[in-house]
Amino acid sequence: MISLIIKTSSLGDVIHTLPALTDAQKNIPNIQFDWVVEKSFSEIASWHPAVRNVIPVKLREWRKSPLKTFRSDEWKTFKSNVNAEKYDAIIDAQGLLKSALLLPLTNGPRFGLDRQSARESISSYFYDHKINVEKDMHAVERTRSLFAQSLGYSVPDSLGNYGIKDQFISTEKQPYIVLLHGTTWDSKHYPENYWHEMISLAERLSLRVKLLWGNDVELARARSLADKSSHCEVMPALSLAEIAQLLANATGAIAVDTGLGHLAAAVDCPTVSLFMSTNPGWSGAYGKSQKHLAVNYQCSPCMKRTCPLPPANGEIHPPCATTISSNDVWNSFVELTQSL
Repeated sequence: MISLIIKTSSLGDVIHTLPALTDAQKNIPNIQFDWVVEKSFSEIASWHPAVRNVIPVKLREWRKSPLKTFRSDEWKTFKSNVNAEKYDAIIDAQGLLKSALLLPLTNGPRFGLDRQSARESISSYFYDHKINVEKDMHAVERTRSLFAQSLGYSVPDSLGNYGIKDQFISTEKQPYIVLLHGTTWDSKHYPENYWHEMISLAERLSLRVKLLWGNDVELARARSLADKSSHCEVMPALSLAEIAQLLANATGAIAVDTGLGHLAAAVDCPTVSLFMSTNPGWSGAYGKSQKHLAVNYQCSPCMKRTCPLPPANGEIHPPCATTISSNDVWNSFVELTQSL
């Protein structure tokens, strides 16, 4: 049985799809998947043993110049690749109009979320088979349910298994922690002085601290954090596979709500994740040894990209961050890692 997945982005959403593939592989032993995914995340799709082919797209880039895209050889190649096989099932795991619009290019029965379940209800018009999945579930469990109903098996009662960690983990954990401080939403950031305080606490335990970054702003923040501690190391630019290996062999990680936090969960890195503006019940890090700390504030979770409120005490922004102190975070981290 060969199925096609359409789940193009984002980093966290792509990672959240992996446990559904593991479920399908266990229930349908001969199943293989082709996967349409943003080129920048294509290596993640290739890590899962059930994935036969990765079909990269550049929707984020192509949507900027659609006429130029439709005339390009790149678009023609994509259309040819996605239509080359008659699939037993085509699953739109994104539930958005941008993913549903790719379905007419494919060949096979099309499955997706119904109007009540999809993030964008209009996407359901493109499906031959419309699946109802509760909205008030974690994203991983929603995807597991979609796959199970589409492919004809029951969702296992056990915690979902990403199926990728063994290729990254070495023989033993190393005495370092990873701080995942970068995120795209301004409202998700944890104050820089709080990070400094946690680095000092790590130094007292002789734990090395490794700082990752993905753009110039995050690099500047990482350098600022490392400047005040001899135990801090700003990592060079790393591939996603290199980041996965770093996380898989760490003592643990502390993260804001970011895609790399989901990657940490996927390789079983013990992680404390911090949630300011978002709801961990819907999109928190999913897996073993994961702890969520959510703010307790009058407007949380606001689900806004930018916090409209003034800084607390003239400097703490977003102000809801004051409800999770650096000591709270560090004590949770120590408790989590010592219990393993």
